[in-house]
Amino acid sequence: MRLATFNILHGRSQSDDRVDLDRFSEAISSLDADVLALQEVDRYQSRSSDADLTALAAEAMGAPEHRFVAALSGVPGATWMAAVGDEQPDSAAYGIALLSRFPVHAWHTVRLAPVPVRFPMKFRGSRRPELVRDEPRVAVAATVETPSGIVTVANAHLTFVEWWNGRQLARVRDSLSGADRPFVLMGDLNMGPARASRISRMRPLVSGLTFPAHTPREQLDHVLADGDLPPGEGRVVELPLSDHRALVVDL
Repeated sequence: MRLATFNILHGRSQSDDRVDLDRFSEAISSLDADVLALQEVDRYQSRSSDADLTALAAEAMGAPEHRFVAALSGVPGATWMAAVGDEQPDSAAYGIALLSRFPVHAWHTVRLAPVPVRFPMKFRGSRRPELVRDEPRVAVAATVETPSGIVTVANAHLTFVEWWNGRQLARVRDSLSGADRPFVLMGDLNMGPARASRISRMRPLVSGLTFPAHTPREQLDHVLADGDLPPGEGRVVELPLSDHRALVVDL
């Protein structure tokens, strides 16, 4: 079984600042994952050619089971608002996706509150920090029937605000404490390996620098496990899009 996680930056390439849907599909296909966690996924946004990137990824990898979960609904700068889970399937949104070639028996969504106050952030070209609001985050888990038995796989994208993302990870951990084991948590957790393992109480299945993609200096993306899993082989994969590298684990 091959697991992979990839923050796709809504399919945009750092080389030409474009979203090329064929390039996106080829990148997803090249991972050849049985279960794939994607973050920063667009649905029907003009910046990504009004495409449903989850559907494209599912077709590219041959995943009959897939679910997109919106963190934000609407269009950036216009009707951008927190998603609540009852958005129409044809509405514009942004969030995460979990895809599986294997049957999925159940899905579970964990909504993660944003930082409750505005905080200073410095933007490129700005001399002074600006007070901004954090965006809501979300995690999604699936009970997957693999050829070797049931595995719970979750995907999460946490805030980059360090004093808050630990709380979000703890909420994901506690919300899924009763899920079937073995349990694998994948995603962009916006924290380093030691902290991710300590808060999640899970062990890493792969280690490697993932961000920024061209000259990575830190590991923000993780594949963590709890329960009895066979030894695996993991690696970091650079693809022709995004500012993150993908993580792949073969079990």
